[in-house]
Amino acid sequence: MRVTVSHKRPKEVIIQSIDRSFDDLFRGPGMMPVQIVNQQRRWSGPLMTFSFNAKAGLISVPIKGWVEVTDSDVTVDADFGLLERLCPGNQAREVIAERVRGWLK
Repeated sequence: MRVTVSHKRPKEVIIQSIDRSFDDLFRGPGMMPVQIVNQQRRWSGPLMTFSFNAKAGLISVPIKGWVEVTDSDVTVDADFGLLERLCPGNQAREVIAERVRGWLK
């Protein structure tokens, strides 16, 4: 699933905001009730790659993806694996887009 949101703030400010708020992107209201474990993330310039395991009950699913910050956009690309079948794609896309917009304020 890929979500792109436009912004008008300095790229460095957006990167700092994402780094501080990333843990909240896949949690909380509007998303599947999951526990995030084994999280890893790494910045290489304006590109952050991430991976973690999402645990929902007895199921543990690896999630991986990237976040790219350009001068005008933030793009989040995530592979939800099996969880994508359990959570409607449009609903998850809308929640993630709204949270990315929150990073841009």
